[in-house]
Amino acid sequence: MVISTVASNPIRKRPAAPRARRMLGRALIYAALLLWTFICLFPIYWTVTTSFKSAVDVTQAHLIPWVDFQPDWKGWRSLGLSPDTLFGTSTARSEFMNRFVNSIITSVGASLLALVLGSLAAYGLSRFRYKFAWMRNDDILFFFMSQLILPPVVLALPFLVLYKALALLDTTFGLILLYTLTVLPIVIWIMRDQFNAIPIELDEAAFVDGLSTWGAFLRIILPLAVPGMVAAFILSLVLCWNEYFFAALLTSTDAKTLPVMVASQTGSQGINWWSMAALSTAAIAPLVVVGIFLERYIVSGLTTGAGK
Repeated sequence: MVISTVASNPIRKRPAAPRARRMLGRALIYAALLLWTFICLFPIYWTVTTSFKSAVDVTQAHLIPWVDFQPDWKGWRSLGLSPDTLFGTSTARSEFMNRFVNSIITSVGASLLALVLGSLAAYGLSRFRYKFAWMRNDDILFFFMSQLILPPVVLALPFLVLYKALALLDTTFGLILLYTLTVLPIVIWIMRDQFNAIPIELDEAAFVDGLSTWGAFLRIILPLAVPGMVAAFILSLVLCWNEYFFAALLTSTDAKTLPVMVASQTGSQGINWWSMAALSTAAIAPLVVVGIFLERYIVSGLTTGAGK
């Protein structure tokens, strides 16, 4: 008679120490992320709250509304954007709207133009092989990116003389051209990585189906590169929107943008911090809204090709 015995296998419990270390590591990561979030968002909080402060609250560095200070519409009233002045006639509001429209026209126009030119250049660098003297594709890309090394002050006098000769001073068209040159290298860099991530077999299949190079680019490749295009457009828009040096140098009255108007809130009596904060809040609000709605495109476009 054979007696079989089945050994019982008790369930092993995981050691408590490794689990505690993992929870501690996760807690430290979340704490670091919360600290970094606070550091990034505090300037925005400071700017928004300062737009509702009076002179005394600004000088005494009061932070928390309704606790340290009573919010006031003084900063927004100086722009004609407070509830009691919004529907009346205001010279300050008219000036703000003109500067706001100028910023939109120059930023959007330059970003779109840079996106068109940059996408064409990036597609060529991604799909074709060029030889210009000793330069190859990577050398040409580096040449474009090297233009960002030049400090703007070096180009100030040449552009001032050139724009005066071409009658482009104080024009939105002149700013669009200049901003396009400024952000074009970044657009080429992002879009080249985007096109490199798209298999070249799609181009070859399009050629087999009878499409030309332009047809393959416009009908097959370009729709697949939308995330990168959105990322490049938003990054260009932010850079153009916040540009101050050339806007202050090449404009005087008609084509001034919001950054120039923000910087002009200084006078012989000091800095009007409440007005500057209200202007800054109104200036960053559109970019915040755009960033929130297009965040997934920005992340996917900027991370394309990162794992290659």
